[in-house]
Amino acid sequence: MKRSPHSGRGQPQGPTQRQLRAGELTRHALVEVMREEDISDPDLEGVSVTITEVRMSPDLRHATVFIEPLGGGQADAVVAALNRHSKFLRGRLGRHIDMKFTPALRFLHDESFNTASAMDRLFMDPKVQQDLKPQEPSGSWKDED
Repeated sequence: MKRSPHSGRGQPQGPTQRQLRAGELTRHALVEVMREEDISDPDLEGVSVTITEVRMSPDLRHATVFIEPLGGGQADAVVAALNRHSKFLRGRLGRHIDMKFTPALRFLHDESFNTASAMDRLFMDPKVQQDLKPQEPSGSWKDED
């Protein structure tokens, strides 16, 4: 019998501990692979890439790798280049991890940095700042006798 992807309360469950452990193992190993290997691609030359997160599928056969190029520039070109070389990186990754299957890699740009900076801009807006400042009690609640 297959397990439902939802808990008994109808709420979707997050990743299992096994998926989280495998994702972190894969992330650390990919950092080593990308540090050691020289990938000859014009879109990757001189670009430092941060691997922010690796999300594993429930069967651990597929990994979604979230990356952020240093400086945030040319993210689409870097993601495309890494996806072009994903089979090469998967082959090298298999030598660094001890798992039954080496996961297929899919690279995506991590949008969380853009979202965080947009939220910072919103919080710095003077209209929002005025709502964040604590207000002095008006004193209208007191009985005047």
